[in-house]
Amino acid sequence: LIETMKLIIAATLAASAAAFAPAKVAQTSTSLNAFEDELGAQPPLGFFDPLGMLTDADQERFDRLRYVELKHGRICQLAFLGQIVTRNGIHLPGPIDMAGDSFDSYPNGIAALFGENAIPTAGLLQIIAFVGFLELGVMKDVTGEAEFPGDFRNGALDFGWDSFDEETKLTKRAVELNNGRAAQFGILGLMVHEKLGEIDMAADLPIIGTLQ
Repeated sequence: LIETMKLIIAATLAASAAAFAPAKVAQTSTSLNAFEDELGAQPPLGFFDPLGMLTDADQERFDRLRYVELKHGRICQLAFLGQIVTRNGIHLPGPIDMAGDSFDSYPNGIAALFGENAIPTAGLLQIIAFVGFLELGVMKDVTGEAEFPGDFRNGALDFGWDSFDEETKLTKRAVELNNGRAAQFGILGLMVHEKLGEIDMAADLPIIGTLQ
């Protein structure tokens, strides 16, 4: 489990580093300079690409990385919110399985998926299948009407987006981007603290207390 956590943390750090869409690095590459004014290249880091994932990249690759960043950010925002909600004692009502076990009978955090008291394998497979369904059939540009990477409205879910001017749209996209970046570091921090609790190094965190 510890090795698995190490791989997850390493992958998250790599995704987060690339996601900051890029900084400084010597301005010798024309392709890099082309992305310096893209959404997300903002103070205090500016154009930040420490892993060089945009070196010699074209617009298509940049859009792909931006799409991945947004997706990871959205998932991490949901994950972080889930941690806050469940660790405050709020769970779905009723049983989680045919045996009558309640939702709150299982541990919070990563322990709900891996460990002695984790949910049954069948439950984990259902989660994976549902996520796969969303990834392959829902959370993508089905109609080809997307205005930018990560635009999954598909001509249906608008929420007044078309009524905003361009400046407001850029502001809202930047807010989502920054919230997603913060959430990636936030959920990573919670995962680390959860593992620290296993070696008697638990910290009493704001809002959610000590992770166990």
